[in-house]
Amino acid sequence: MQKPILALTYDQIDQWIASLQPDLAGEGFACAVGILRGGGPLALMVSHAVGVPAAFLRYERATRAVAWDSSIPIPPPGSKVLVCEDIAGAGNTLDDCIAFLHAHGLEVKTLVAGFDDLSRLHPDYGLDARGYFVLFPWERHAYTDAYRDAWRRTRAGTHGLIGEDHEFAVYAIDLDGILLPDVPPSHYEADLEAALAERDALVPFERLPGIDLERAKAIVTGRPEMDRSRTADWLVRHGFDRPQLVMRDPSRHGDRPHEVASYKAQAALSLACTHFVESDPVQAIHIAQMVPLLRVIWWNAADGAGQLVSSHRWSIGAAESAHLGAAQAG
Repeated sequence: MQKPILALTYDQIDQWIASLQPDLAGEGFACAVGILRGGGPLALMVSHAVGVPAAFLRYERATRAVAWDSSIPIPPPGSKVLVCEDIAGAGNTLDDCIAFLHAHGLEVKTLVAGFDDLSRLHPDYGLDARGYFVLFPWERHAYTDAYRDAWRRTRAGTHGLIGEDHEFAVYAIDLDGILLPDVPPSHYEADLEAALAERDALVPFERLPGIDLERAKAIVTGRPEMDRSRTADWLVRHGFDRPQLVMRDPSRHGDRPHEVASYKAQAALSLACTHFVESDPVQAIHIAQMVPLLRVIWWNAADGAGQLVSSHRWSIGAAESAHLGAAQAG
């Protein structure tokens, strides 16, 4: 991905729409019209923020056909509606949908979560994402290699179906604690060579995460690059040599949990992954916060179960923080 990724979460988009509430409410819209699928969440957010009904349009790229797809009728001529779409692209979607509504005598304004350098239309309400690749939570797969290939092959869905979202899932996995047991840190501290030999002799877990490891794009390990040869030997010996092996460069990333997590997060982004399976819960939390649209799964080998990790960060307010600091000082 040549452009830097601008990852927008549901919360960020919802807060942006909430900030527009006074302006949107003053427009007197008859309804918010979402273009399915990307505009659907936005129309619902506008509906909740402003109190107007939500309606939907269905657009077929191959035929450029627009259809009203809602339980409420099209508003009467002269009504004002807000068309919602996730991105104003270089194609015909917004133009055709606006023309459809104009043909029904409606006044149209537009709300777009992101517009970039290729956008043909400048929306009435939108986030300026020029210079970035905007990634939405409902299209987290859109920057994977397979999706971009399908997009080009089908000419953005105008010459065949692009595919289902789940078909573009790309996994990267941690190594220690996922494929084999962790060697306790105290062993490395006591005798490094003996600990490395102990690690080399380990066998894989009988129970592994429930994904097709043959299709995993990469093994992203916190082991330093100097361990590549013996790590690769272990993977080949136990049949895990298909995924790419990515190892930490100690000159760029230290070995503290948040530093290792930062390296893994950057690796997941550069590999265009949608999912990351991590064995350490602290690192899993850090990775989820650093790449909020990445599906981070903490794998607990002892229980043989995974848990999706949230990217939400909890913090106390400034006043509460000051009060707490004064209480601790006292």
